[in-house]
Amino acid sequence: MKKQGLIPASTSVIIISIVVISVISFTIYNTRAIGPAIILLGFIPWIPLRISGRTIKSTGADIVFGAIDTGILGIAALIGASFAGVLGAIVGGAVGDSITDGFAGLFEGRMAEYLRKHGIEEARTPLSSSMGKMSGCLIGVGIVLTIAWSILEISI
Repeated sequence: MKKQGLIPASTSVIIISIVVISVISFTIYNTRAIGPAIILLGFIPWIPLRISGRTIKSTGADIVFGAIDTGILGIAALIGASFAGVLGAIVGGAVGDSITDGFAGLFEGRMAEYLRKHGIEEARTPLSSSMGKMSGCLIGVGIVLTIAWSILEISI
């Protein structure tokens, strides 16, 4: 359990945040590449999970929460940006986040029930919760941006 406490979790969040910011700073202006890059970055939090001895499946509830929460937030921010630019994106993201937290919590709770029912240890630790949600958030918004900019060819 020591490998999953606050210090290892904080260290992992800081290191992964630096990696994410670095990669995004190089891909930010390539709208077709940003979504897939963010999706790939979503798998980096799995590394500390595996090192700590956790299975990826055991963090499934957190990954689902993050993907739904930030995926829908990305949609709200894109809609807000299309109506009112930067201010619209901020308001859309903030309001969208409060709404999506509620909806994502429904799915997170359901997923946690499913995992327990099937005998999968899903007890949350600082590391599993932070890495699971970080992974899900990156994957969720990466999918939204890939669809918006590559498939639907939406421009802002």
